[in-house]
Amino acid sequence: MSLLARCPDLPGAELVAEGLADLQARRESDAALLVSMAAPRLRLLGIPVAAPFDDPEAHLFDRLAARHGDAAHGRFNALVRRIVSFARAAALCAR
Repeated sequence: MSLLARCPDLPGAELVAEGLADLQARRESDAALLVSMAAPRLRLLGIPVAAPFDDPEAHLFDRLAARHGDAAHGRFNALVRRIVSFARAAALCAR
């Protein structure tokens, strides 16, 4: 059973699940770029991340800037905090 299936209520789990699905379909979404950024850590947790996007940080910031202008930096940081929270909680769940 996968970590996401065992611990579906982890903070940000829905974002990770969405990102994994989008990566699988090769859709460049905010979630897929975020999962691409976190791919090394997610893999250490046993979550397979297939073919992450190149330079995901820049692409994610560009997408956010196009939609949110000056607020892009704050939104980018909020997404990064969510994926970090997920990874920390997932590490505890995996024990």
